[in-house]
Amino acid sequence: MSWKYRANATLEGLTGYTITRAGRKRAVKAPQPAPETRRLPGDEVRGPVDPVHDRLLREPVFLLASVRSGSTLLRVMLNTHSRIHSPIETHFRRMTVAFTTDPVRQAMRLLGHTHADVEHLVWDRMLHRELSRSGKPILVEKTPSNVFVWKRLRTCWPDARFVFLLRHPASIVQSWHEADPVKRPMAEAVPRTLAYMTYLQEARTHLEGHTLRYEDLVADPEGELRRLCAFLGVEWEPGMLRYGDKDHGAFEKGVGDWRDKIKAGTVVAGRPLPSNDELPPELEEICRLWDYC
Repeated sequence: MSWKYRANATLEGLTGYTITRAGRKRAVKAPQPAPETRRLPGDEVRGPVDPVHDRLLREPVFLLASVRSGSTLLRVMLNTHSRIHSPIETHFRRMTVAFTTDPVRQAMRLLGHTHADVEHLVWDRMLHRELSRSGKPILVEKTPSNVFVWKRLRTCWPDARFVFLLRHPASIVQSWHEADPVKRPMAEAVPRTLAYMTYLQEARTHLEGHTLRYEDLVADPEGELRRLCAFLGVEWEPGMLRYGDKDHGAFEKGVGDWRDKIKAGTVVAGRPLPSNDELPPELEEICRLWDYC
């Protein structure tokens, strides 16, 4: 069974039940499907008809990563740069619009606008406003659930750029559990995080971009940030290593990492890599694909 088939089957299985340590059955909530899977028949998801006028945001950068991969650390270091604005997780893909009456649906159809077209306009306007308020020219958005809609991002912004952040899959699993051990039992950790990793790998397969690893970032932050800055077309700035000197918005659960480590204001060493003997069988193939084993 291929890694992709196995991971998709895992994602589908998340809507069932798992047994908690207390012996009770507990429903497991799966990551929400991509917006395009909830559309009405005939509601085409397409790119901008006139990119010059339909999009205010130019060359947005999307940092694609699994949950618990160190994306908040990378975000705040990037946000420290004088030309880069990387806000808290905006979850913009959850923003939608409603055509609530027959007349508005008729009007949009006659004007040639699909539901997705109007939704894209809202997304673009919101992110452009966020960037404009910062006074900086480059936006880096890093909501982890964006991995589930990488196709939609590419369609909405044909000039988008992509950065892929990897971390050892077993470390992702352990970090997800440790972030809230009571509400995030280990029994759920592998299927929940593997879903993110699966779509991240799919995005890396189909999109061009820059890849870096969390382990390399914390071991050699200057070197990794220099390479990333070169990809983004900006000069390296030493202050990026002292992200605690700047205000980066709230460190709250739901919009990024919220634990003490991120609040240190500087890079903290990562945990030792797990051995292959500690690797859950479900993670073996994604580990091979990411060259961790």
